Amino acid sequence: MDLHLIRHGESVPNVEPVIGGMRGDAGLTDRGREQARLLEQRLRAEGWQVDQLYSSTLPRARETAQYVSRALELPVQFEDDLQELRPGAADGLTVAEWRTRYGGFDGPMADDDPFRAFSPGGESWAGFLVRAGGALARIATRHAGETVVAVCHGGVIEASFYLAFGIGGTGNRVAFAPFNTGITHWRYEHGGSGRRRWTLVTFNDAGHLTGTTQPAEPPHEAVPLPSDDT
Repeated sequence: MDLHLIRHGESVPNVEPVIGGMRGDAGLTDRGREQARLLEQRLRAEGWQVDQLYSSTLPRARETAQYVSRALELPVQFEDDLQELRPGAADGLTVAEWRTRYGGFDGPMADDDPFRAFSPGGESWAGFLVRAGGALARIATRHAGETVVAVCHGGVIEASFYLAFGIGGTGNRVAFAPFNTGITHWRYEHGGSGRRRWTLVTFNDAGHLTGTTQPAEPPHEAVPLPSDDT
């Protein structure tokens, strides 16, 4: 099967120092909506043939998925486990408030303690990898022989590499900088003796933004979530 992971457009938490879980996520910025519009235009022009469309349930992903749904003429199947790392009690706080109340992190989460929760009730980096990687594995198994698009987050795209390479949460940290509305394409195959193989076809394809006033480069992120994708 072919799995296309699309990061959401630029969001309000991307450009404001707010931790964007379900409470703090105010959806896309005007720039993010224009990025999503250009993505929709590209998918239509290229005539993408897709069997299934999934999306994270966070507002910035849901809003982006509306554009993708129109282009593909497919309904959106919402999947909670495609959400970015769940911040718990810090959701909706400014970065300064989070650091004051919960101490922040002295370094990247995986380097500090992969099992430490982001805040009370939130996920750890290791726990997030298990949850997001599990969601991707289930989708791949469920839709053998099909083409699937999933609108998600930078952290979920990062988790896809950990899944494909068999890296656990306590392994070396591998950082990525996925573009807003960038497309990462994986091909998943069952080999002999029940073996599975992931092939990376493309990473971070944001050609629809090239030559426009909508930069493909990710904005400075306010909060050090796994992918710095608030």
